[in-house]
Amino acid sequence: MELSGIQTFNIAILVLFLGKLLNTKVSFLRKYNIPEPVSSGLLICLVTWAIYAVSGVEISFNLKARDILLVYFFAGIGLNSDFRSLIAGGKPLIILIGATVVFMFLQNLTGIGMSNLFGQGNVVGILGGTTSLIGGHGTAIAWTPTFRDEYGVANASEIGIACATFGLVLASVMGGPIARILINRNKLEPKVVSQPDVGIVHEQSHAQINTYSFLNAWLILNVSLTLGSLIQEGLDHAGLQLPLFVCCLFGAIILTNTIPRVFPKWKWPAGSRSLALISDISLGMFLSMSLMSLQLWTLAELAGPILGILCAQFLLAFSFALFVVFRLMGRDYEAAVICSGFGGISLGSTPTAMANMTAVTKRYGAAHKAFIVVPLVCGFFVDIANAVIIKSFLNWFT
Repeated sequence: MELSGIQTFNIAILVLFLGKLLNTKVSFLRKYNIPEPVSSGLLICLVTWAIYAVSGVEISFNLKARDILLVYFFAGIGLNSDFRSLIAGGKPLIILIGATVVFMFLQNLTGIGMSNLFGQGNVVGILGGTTSLIGGHGTAIAWTPTFRDEYGVANASEIGIACATFGLVLASVMGGPIARILINRNKLEPKVVSQPDVGIVHEQSHAQINTYSFLNAWLILNVSLTLGSLIQEGLDHAGLQLPLFVCCLFGAIILTNTIPRVFPKWKWPAGSRSLALISDISLGMFLSMSLMSLQLWTLAELAGPILGILCAQFLLAFSFALFVVFRLMGRDYEAAVICSGFGGISLGSTPTAMANMTAVTKRYGAAHKAFIVVPLVCGFFVDIANAVIIKSFLNWFT
């Protein structure tokens, strides 16, 4: 039984409401910072699994709208990526980028090694590496057509979503213990600041959302999508294939670093509440549709390999943060907080990284540098580097 596009879209809205209710009522979900669409989306896919187990009826959804929402979300990330903000990160930013890129290679090699140990081959290992872990749900699903159509992994979506979901939980659990070990072992303390803060202080006030600010953000996003499509076509002619969402990310970055400088009076939507609202809705609906449409019964035979891959990836990420990132970032309190955020980068997402660091700084004290460097790495550079690394590994190991 396949539900239509409009039915799928409406159910996804209800799933978002359900997720908000679940996270309000269930303390475990709040404690480990499980996103609302993940909470309810997984519940719905369990329901469809139960229906299949009892009646044999397979419920499927029309997901065309989901793919458009993904592109909108990544274009929104691009519009918020001003080069001046990226440069402000300085030397620590460059060091963390380098360390993260090295880790991404290790993560894919670990995935390939564990996948072959379970007899699943290199492609599943890459899917259980940076595609689903450091890339998260969005990247895993965005690459699903490539893994399915070009490399024959029929259940690529289910494998990617499963790894990304459990990776998110592991990332939430990892950050606090890493920081605690480093702070206690090295007797670290935060620097004294006049106004301790958790996160970046946004001193510039933002205009309230209105019809025209919302339409302005929507228009620029559509222009970004158009430019991204042209970039993809140009790369295809040059023999380089990249997913549309990556090309739209590039297109948005180009626009946000050129148009406002040429037309300084234009109310550019970067950093606006209107753009944030569109991005939040796009990501929430995207995740809801993706998770509620999982066909878990197709994963039964892969439960062992997925568990093995995730255990190995957790040990790798924990050790890398503890013994490599901490030393490279200066072995001080800020470095310890960055390590807790690295747990979110390595297995989870930007929100997970921020949640990890917030929990640590609320207990021990402010770490302003960490809240500047980590979001820049996981919110911008990782997506670009990951697209190149995934494609490279697929070329090298297939």
